[in-house]
Amino acid sequence: MSTTPAKVAVLASGRGSNLAALLEARTRGELPVEFVLVGSDKAGAGALRLAEAANIPTLALDPRSHADRRAFDQELLRRVAASGADWLVLAGFMRVLDGAALKPWIGRIINIHPSLLPKYRGLHTHRRALEAGDAEHGASVHFVTAELDGGPVIAQAYLPIEAGDDEDRLAQRLLPLEHRLLPAVLGLLASGRLQWDGRAARFDGRPLAAPLRLGDDGLRP
Repeated sequence: MSTTPAKVAVLASGRGSNLAALLEARTRGELPVEFVLVGSDKAGAGALRLAEAANIPTLALDPRSHADRRAFDQELLRRVAASGADWLVLAGFMRVLDGAALKPWIGRIINIHPSLLPKYRGLHTHRRALEAGDAEHGASVHFVTAELDGGPVIAQAYLPIEAGDDEDRLAQRLLPLEHRLLPAVLGLLASGRLQWDGRAARFDGRPLAAPLRLGDDGLRP
């Protein structure tokens, strides 16, 4: 097995808290990867400032400067490919990518989503969990396909919903779990322990019957 660190690109639209968690995991020696690009659809995204501070190349691409969504997505992913990235991580990237543009990345692109997929694809997941009266909430990391939040789920973190939770409090309580979940999954992918076989995830060479679950000691079947 190669000892060369996997090259990773990250796309984010907001403040970059999940990117910060990835960078901190790398600093601690828990994530032996090389970040080759951080890109965004918003020039003012905090994620870009985090990347600049860490001396990671950045890309800000304005969707309004392209003829349509497909043209933007094709150019964005062309620029990601030019960075030499082996893996692409969507860490709070608030756009649905075009299926044709995604095709070369299938099996090498993951997303973190704040719900226990397949529940609550799309937006306002915390509100929807509360309105449904759910006893627990959580976050999922999944392979990205053309279906919105619909690719195979790799791993999940679970969080009990408490009586005092509102939408904001639930979101804030979930964030620390997201910040552990995403680096843990990326580390397994970069090491080759997690793979995509064209249809589903495989863990240590075996089909993943259910998503890995985040516990106090990391990810476990």
